[in-house]
Amino acid sequence: MVIHDTQQSRRDAQPLNASNDVVVPVAAGTTDLERLPETDRGADEKRRNKRNRRRRGRKAGPGLVAPAVQGARALPPSLDAKLRQAERAIQMRQQEERSAASPPTAPAPIEIRMPSADAVGGAPRMPAYAALDLGTNNCRLLVAVPTRPGQFRVIDAFSRIVRLGEGLGRTGSLAATAMDRAVAALEICAQKLSAREISGARLIATEACRSAANGAEFIERVRCETGLRLEIVSRETEARLAVSGCGSLVDRNARGAVLFDIGGGSSEIALLDLRGGASRRLSNHIVAWTSLPVGVVSLAERHGGRDVTPALFERMVEEVVGLIQAFPGRDRLAALVGRDGFHLLGTSGTVTTLAGVQLRLERYDRRQVDGLWLTDAEVEELIDRIRGWSFEERVANPCIGSDRADLVLAGCAILEGIRRIWPARMLRVADRGLREGLLTEMMVADGVWRRSSANGIRATA
Repeated sequence: MVIHDTQQSRRDAQPLNASNDVVVPVAAGTTDLERLPETDRGADEKRRNKRNRRRRGRKAGPGLVAPAVQGARALPPSLDAKLRQAERAIQMRQQEERSAASPPTAPAPIEIRMPSADAVGGAPRMPAYAALDLGTNNCRLLVAVPTRPGQFRVIDAFSRIVRLGEGLGRTGSLAATAMDRAVAALEICAQKLSAREISGARLIATEACRSAANGAEFIERVRCETGLRLEIVSRETEARLAVSGCGSLVDRNARGAVLFDIGGGSSEIALLDLRGGASRRLSNHIVAWTSLPVGVVSLAERHGGRDVTPALFERMVEEVVGLIQAFPGRDRLAALVGRDGFHLLGTSGTVTTLAGVQLRLERYDRRQVDGLWLTDAEVEELIDRIRGWSFEERVANPCIGSDRADLVLAGCAILEGIRRIWPARMLRVADRGLREGLLTEMMVADGVWRRSSANGIRATA
């Protein structure tokens, strides 16, 4: 990974020349020559011309005009001033041409810096890992250090709604304004990363860049302007990362579960068969997966998300159900669906919004939402309640707000479609996902939990 150096270069300030001239006010419209007697005007003018010639001789330098031959006749003051002004203009034009000829330099890359020894005790610091997820709707960053085996502590985070996929379904390309918003958010991420010692990082882009005609071009723009090298991941990789990030929330006694991630441009679904017992690497239990080409942004743009009638909501649900029914592996858990030992596990802004509304939070609190269980009846009531709200009422809810007010019902329609295919008595809410999956996989691959357990290293940051 390559990251910008955001530190600006310093320039030494040059002192300005101070003037000691004293200005004496004279009557308006009066010149020095008019105030002298008639007989002294000629002599005074000769002395003034002589002084001017001496001054020009002293000040003449490489860029100024000076008499070529000593004793040559000086130019009249007015013509001399015009000549000097013209020469300054030529110099400025030449400087601009030189600047234009030199192409703008790309941001200076900073190599990933390995953790150094602790300044106090000399003990090595735990490595920090970074995960960035640029989706259709959000740009998210997490920086964390490993702690106990299988766990990590977040030391920095960033999240911003950028709506990179806005208009993508209509035009097939990323819009200029959407790309500008995403680049602005990524510049903040680059600054955060350049300020830390990062021993491992993975920066991914998902459906918007995957499906856009100019997705690769945008990735190159991000590299040139921010120094970040984004990787466009496949739908299968996205589904696996979602499972890795949320695996710890699967009920230990479950025999099967359907994990889903409702995104902005796509929705990933993974079926987990746990009848043989769960292992630490939950992605090994995926028996079927799919990526629906529909998310909250794309669905809302096709059907409308501001004023959603019951008939319109049902059309959105039917579209999702039709896409799932075309999924060949949808019946792999048919013997478990709807029974004890089977549950849904959702990770997305849709399910966390439902949890926040259920808890009547005045301000969204991840600690209360992550891991919350909702019964089937509670989910049904929440969807109906939000469907009954006007757009203004959705904006006024602190867990929805203006950023999600036109998307939340599209998300509810996708959730409803999933519930109709895989009915479950319980739904568990996860406020985690791809970033956590990225961090977990990097830490497992590096064996940091094994090393920290063997050496007894305390995590510092």
